[in-house]
Amino acid sequence: MRSPAPAGSGSASSDCCEFQRSAMGIKGLQGFVARVCPGACRTVDLREIAEKHRIDHPDFPPVIVVDAMSCVRYWYTPESWVCGGQWREYLAVLEDFIKAFMAAGIKLVFYFDGVVEEKKRDEWIKRRLQNNKEIARIFHFIKTHRKQPGRGMFVVPSALPTFTRFALKSLGQKTVCTLQEADFEVAAYGLQHNCIGILGQDSDYLIYNTCPYFSIEKLRLDRLVTVTYSREDLCRALGLSLTHLPLFACLLGNDVVPESLLEGFWHKCLVTSPHKNNSYNRRTNILLAVANYISKVPCSYSSLKHLEEMLPLGSDKTLLYRGVESYLLPGQQSPWIPPNVTNCQMFSLQQQSAVCQDEEIFQLAKEQHIQSENYTIFNILSNGAIDCSNSLEDECDTEIPGQALIYRPARQHIYSVLLESGKGGDYPLVKEWFVYFGNPLQQPELIQPVQPSVPGGTPNLKTLWFAKGPDVEKQRYSTFLACFHLQDGMEELQALEAPVAAFCCLLAYLMMQVSSLSLEDLNAFLALILCLKGKSAAQLAGLQLAQVDSRGVHLGAVFVRGLTTLLMANSACGFPFRMDDLMPWEVFDGKLFQEKYQQSHRGCSLEELLEGNKSLYTPFQNLKSFICKACMAKKRTIQSRPRGNGFITGTQQREFNPRFQQTHRSSFVPPYHSQMRGVLWRNHQPQGREYGWGYPDRRRRFHLPPRSPR
Repeated sequence: MRSPAPAGSGSASSDCCEFQRSAMGIKGLQGFVARVCPGACRTVDLREIAEKHRIDHPDFPPVIVVDAMSCVRYWYTPESWVCGGQWREYLAVLEDFIKAFMAAGIKLVFYFDGVVEEKKRDEWIKRRLQNNKEIARIFHFIKTHRKQPGRGMFVVPSALPTFTRFALKSLGQKTVCTLQEADFEVAAYGLQHNCIGILGQDSDYLIYNTCPYFSIEKLRLDRLVTVTYSREDLCRALGLSLTHLPLFACLLGNDVVPESLLEGFWHKCLVTSPHKNNSYNRRTNILLAVANYISKVPCSYSSLKHLEEMLPLGSDKTLLYRGVESYLLPGQQSPWIPPNVTNCQMFSLQQQSAVCQDEEIFQLAKEQHIQSENYTIFNILSNGAIDCSNSLEDECDTEIPGQALIYRPARQHIYSVLLESGKGGDYPLVKEWFVYFGNPLQQPELIQPVQPSVPGGTPNLKTLWFAKGPDVEKQRYSTFLACFHLQDGMEELQALEAPVAAFCCLLAYLMMQVSSLSLEDLNAFLALILCLKGKSAAQLAGLQLAQVDSRGVHLGAVFVRGLTTLLMANSACGFPFRMDDLMPWEVFDGKLFQEKYQQSHRGCSLEELLEGNKSLYTPFQNLKSFICKACMAKKRTIQSRPRGNGFITGTQQREFNPRFQQTHRSSFVPPYHSQMRGVLWRNHQPQGREYGWGYPDRRRRFHLPPRSPR
């Protein structure tokens, strides 16, 4: 397996879209182990470990639990990463990854973070703001050199972790979306199910007393060889016991205990440490000094209380206690914690405290969340909050609002579908933590749900989720479309294959919402969906771009984020589409879009845009006609604005567009009212049957997944 080169500054979080967990363990610990305790790093053959497990436990197949969020940046090996994602190539990479383990008889279980815990919100914000700077540097590079930066500036494509979860599920893998940050649940699963190891890249797995920890970074997929980090050997090298490790982690600074509170303590340890070595860097000497200090402290609760009094913990004197407790897995005890205290980390949200008070709806949403069958719905129903990390957006492009703002009107409609209004018709507000230019992330934005305009009124959630029959199927579909202001286009959209219908729904919404999008942009997107059909991952990998356009990069990221909004609407409305039909590998490819975008803005002929395939002309015209007609109905006229080869190089700062800052009303506010300039084609009705597009995809009609775990 080819690993990317190390990222630049902030490499621990350079996966900047639903990025890796806030800190990925203890700063510097893994490097310390490799440099100072080489005996704790051993190369292992996973096939041999699996074979030994089969001999020792013939009734239980070998299982590796995978911390997927720390693996995505190593899985994403396609050469192109800035253009929006090479999704079919990526899907093929995941398939090869799974096959390699299957060939060795090893079962994989994949865990994904399902929440950002509030106790880690400050760290999340800090890293999101840092990611903004990294993304600004990427766009500066693209504008200067008209090409993708080297792998040293690598960030994963927008929404990669989200779609990885659904990709693995579609490939038949067990995927779990957590009810808290994943490292605890991964460690607990590994211990409880006697797994042969944890695969990831997070030094917290050196601290948990669980099964062995294998490195995804060091994995060689062709031989199934990697490095394991031994916590027992680490303890021997430091003169500690396994019970010391949670306190050791806390006193080095982790997700619970901030490093900023520990500087004075570190100085005291360094002064008294006999192990200070001038050939080591300061962090290495701190690790050795803290280990030396802890080794002399009696393992007791009173010792922990003494440390808490000694440290400048401010008003929260239980910080150290909570930090140590956070590493205790179910059934484990620690001398640092009173024996009558049991670990209560496992998620225990009470129904009474949830935003949703209907137990049947709440339980189904929770089950689907854990089984990776819905998207963000449980977060909204449980605590009325939702977050979205960075996207590859250009803060200097003043014409395109942040994707968070573009899709907010749709989200407001989705919130209305999910949440019951109280007396007087008021809905509970939803707390949004969305990253976009101009949002300082000092507190969540409180967003008002807005009822969509559904013919006959919005059905209640019980009807959408539990009722059966053709009338309910129609209600699901029409409610979904109403979230994107397309309730009048139901007949035309249902005549298309499901992925194409979803693509057109998203594209029409984008064209209505963003006034700067032009005919050239529309043509590029339509050429993409038509030319993508039938192209293999290998064909797409072979596509070469002479140059990269920064605005095309931005639009690619905006579109892919829009697909996650489709996932949310589909989950809320009772699945009028199969989730598989809304995936980017069905409707998007970054390099292909970049090619079509540049061709369209250069004024290439329709023949060149559609790669000489005349059978695509009529579908192209029909789809374009549908979208233009939908925009005209909202008094939105799409104008021609060719950009030629004039790449955006501006450095001016984005100005806020008031239209995207106010709370959106349910009625549509047209971006502008110019006259149409001969855009519409004569034939407004789709004629896709002739080209294999006229038959509704009957597979897509499905109700909610089974309520019992699979």
